[in-house]
Amino acid sequence: MRTINELALSKDLISFPSVTPIDAGAISFLAKKLRTLGFKCKILEFKKGKGKPIKNLYAKFGNKQPNLCYAGHTDVVPPGSYKDWTVNPFKPKIKKGYLIGRGANDMKSSIACFVSAVSEYMINHKKFNGSISFLITGDEEGFATNGTKKVVDYLKKRKEKINFCIVGEPTNPKKLGEMIKIGRRGSLSAELEIFGTQGHIAYPHLSNNPINTLVKICFELKKKKLDKGNKNFQPSNLEFTGIYVNNKAHNVIPASAKTQFNVRYNDLQTATKLKKKINAVIKKVSKKNKCKYKINYLESGEAFLTKPGKNIMLAKKIIKKVTKINPVFSTTGGTSDARFIKKIAPCLEFGLVNKTMHKIDECVSLGDLKKLKKIYYNFLVEYFK
Repeated sequence: MRTINELALSKDLISFPSVTPIDAGAISFLAKKLRTLGFKCKILEFKKGKGKPIKNLYAKFGNKQPNLCYAGHTDVVPPGSYKDWTVNPFKPKIKKGYLIGRGANDMKSSIACFVSAVSEYMINHKKFNGSISFLITGDEEGFATNGTKKVVDYLKKRKEKINFCIVGEPTNPKKLGEMIKIGRRGSLSAELEIFGTQGHIAYPHLSNNPINTLVKICFELKKKKLDKGNKNFQPSNLEFTGIYVNNKAHNVIPASAKTQFNVRYNDLQTATKLKKKINAVIKKVSKKNKCKYKINYLESGEAFLTKPGKNIMLAKKIIKKVTKINPVFSTTGGTSDARFIKKIAPCLEFGLVNKTMHKIDECVSLGDLKKLKKIYYNFLVEYFK
């Protein structure tokens, strides 16, 4: 067995144009690499409705407890216009000490670092008391309906035990070692449509403009403070992301108007509580203005927190030793697949620097690759002692 180099594997993985939900061969390639290390690999493909089938991977070495799992995703966001990049986003290149390519920090290089760390660990530790697994999805950047969520259901049915999970999302704002994510806010999205009465703009008394009602609802919802947050979470926040009126005529009051919004909320709230609060405001304003309404919600995941225990404190100690930075615990940022994994195992999130993720010329420092591989390796050593 030979050690797998983190830089070489990062380049290989970035070379697959796996723009969600397209796999482009990334999952099969990774499974092949893990099989060379002795992992048993199961490619799980899930499909719902008319969407494209999503490939996922659960790979495991050993059958003993504890089972340490690494979770990540091979899908990436679209690169945008190639001409805006200084390199082909799927033909990674090194420039001035940085590896540039789509997925460089979100999060193909993190996967490569953990695979590299595992390969080195297995050479130096022929026998260890436990097992190592990988839970890799191709549906994290998309709707996340046929990815980790389905794999978790599959593992629960098989009564597969994961004792602790490291999610390799990019967690550090500026420097490697700054931040460990120990939880995430919940996410609730909604589409609201208000129905009025269409009519001539010169005779507003004969119509009922739904835009007026919609604006009042937006004002009331935004004015309403949901909570003050707590020591682990910032205050819950509602943001409007679009207002739409399908009306090209300047002299016609429209029949309906739409808005969409999202709430990122802490563990003081639940999706059920929020929907009750939001519905109460909409119902009150709509009734007062004699309008009807229709609202559809999409729940992406509830807020959760993993209280810092032995393994999280171990990770903090190792990160500080390697990077010389004392990481803070945080629950900021968007959602991640940890929201599904936390149902079967305690987890933390730690990966690369996230300041270029989803951007043109997404990149990762070669020095950070070496450090992250070292952090993961040292965690494996200490975890299985």
